Amino acid sequence: MSRVKLTVNGQTVSREVPDNTLLSQFLREDLRLTGTHVGCDTSQCGACLVHVDGRAIKACTTLAVSLDGADVTTIEGVAYGDDLHPMQTAFNTHHGLQCGFCTPGMVMAGIDIVTRYQAMGQPLTEAAIREELEGNLCRCTGYHNIVKAIADAAQTMSGAAKAAQ
Repeated sequence: MSRVKLTVNGQTVSREVPDNTLLSQFLREDLRLTGTHVGCDTSQCGACLVHVDGRAIKACTTLAVSLDGADVTTIEGVAYGDDLHPMQTAFNTHHGLQCGFCTPGMVMAGIDIVTRYQAMGQPLTEAAIREELEGNLCRCTGYHNIVKAIADAAQTMSGAAKAAQ
């Protein structure tokens, strides 16, 4: 057993956990943040994607104790109070979901993709979005509306970033 202390969605949490506790287990079972889905347990599907210190990682293969002191953001932490994150709004607008199982991971991937491309000053093309999503599986939509949602959110997020400067 080890003590892990994290900031999760802006709140400091500290727990004693077995050393082999996966981040996905910690989030879902200990913190009851069930938006982080576990679909494969092998890091293949991306349903468990969260952000750790601003970078997307797959929580189903990451030990919670390895992240002691980290800042973790889950799907529950991306909205701004009652206002959805632009990526969540775009997924809703473009119906970038069907059953919803992969949606939290897709939204988290989309935010990461847009943030990285904006930081690099590179244009985010449809081809780039499709390539970036290779680590996220959706069995329902065929990705077309997911790609449209991410492209739309990129425009909104770009405008918000410019307004903040």
